[in-house]
Amino acid sequence: MKENRYNRTMTACFTAYVVQAAVNNFVPLLFLTFQRSFGIPLSKITLLVTFNFAIQLLVDILSVTFVDRIGYRLSMILAHLFSALGFVGLTFLPQLLPDPFAGIMICVVLYAIGGGLLEVLVSPVVESCPSDNKEKAMSMLHSFYCWGHVGVVLLSTLFFRVFGIANWRILAIVWAMIPLFNLFVFTRVPIAPLLKEGETGMKIRELFGRRLFWILFLMMICSGASEQSVSQWASTFAEKGLGVSKTVGDLAGPMAFAVLMGTSRAFYGKLGDRIDLDRFMAASSVLCIASYLCIALVPSPVVSLIGCAVCGLSVGIMWPGTFSRSMKTLPRGGTAMFALLALAGDVGCSGGPTLVGFVSSALNDNLKMGILAAVIFPALLLGGILLLRTFRKKEASQ
Repeated sequence: MKENRYNRTMTACFTAYVVQAAVNNFVPLLFLTFQRSFGIPLSKITLLVTFNFAIQLLVDILSVTFVDRIGYRLSMILAHLFSALGFVGLTFLPQLLPDPFAGIMICVVLYAIGGGLLEVLVSPVVESCPSDNKEKAMSMLHSFYCWGHVGVVLLSTLFFRVFGIANWRILAIVWAMIPLFNLFVFTRVPIAPLLKEGETGMKIRELFGRRLFWILFLMMICSGASEQSVSQWASTFAEKGLGVSKTVGDLAGPMAFAVLMGTSRAFYGKLGDRIDLDRFMAASSVLCIASYLCIALVPSPVVSLIGCAVCGLSVGIMWPGTFSRSMKTLPRGGTAMFALLALAGDVGCSGGPTLVGFVSSALNDNLKMGILAAVIFPALLLGGILLLRTFRKKEASQ
């Protein structure tokens, strides 16, 4: 009965990750529209992505100082409010301010604050809910980011095709309605404490003194990097390798990646009680290494594209699995641990594609060699899984 009380909380958290997907994936669909409508050069428009993730990184760091003070409920309400304000602001701020780019940038900052808070908050709220298998719940939760990503791209593309790209402001209001609705849901649903009564969460200094935390931190960096190193370049593979249009390339590349990543997470979310998480993560890391080698070394563009899709399947468990392992390994980690792990994941998400880009540029824009260099991330993740298991066994025996 107690678990049933928290079903609405879990559903609200699933919806929160759909909001996170909209925060990260809606505005990039409008880049060319912003360029044509407001006369903003692409060199400036690309800064919107940089600022989005930079603000989210900053929020990851700062959240340690205030989330426990104001509580998870108020923090979650603020996260949804900032996300909604960012989407609503897009409909009038670019026209209202003398510089349209400044108006768009303000909106990006607003919804990035919301997105950064959601990244820190949603996983521990789900972790705190009574559940027979928290690893299953965590994996299912993170699958909703993938489904949200797919939904944002497909529904937005359908809207633009039916109603025209000129009506994008209406769609921005539609996406704003989701965080507004979920905001009111979070005013009512029960939120369980992350730690047991009488326990206090670990401080940052205490976490930094634990070698197990540093293994988990490295695993989180590698999880984000393993995911984004291929995801960010999948569309380019499809367009250049197969000679298709950008629309088809996006569907064949990033969309296939996101669907299979979500499928992997939903699979473990359904059957995780029958599968050892460490073994599943280790097997996924091996499959990820194989997919990277397939992309980089097989000359067939079709096989390379299949490798991109398989990579999505392989990375699905990495991020939620590392979160779950963290709570099992350091149960007193608390908000500080989740915030630092979110920071590590974001560092990996930006660092992985950057490494691919640098190596590719150094080798005459050879994208395959850039992907080959990034195989270091799933390889390090596999080493981290094995090392973590060894240390946990040693600590248990002592």
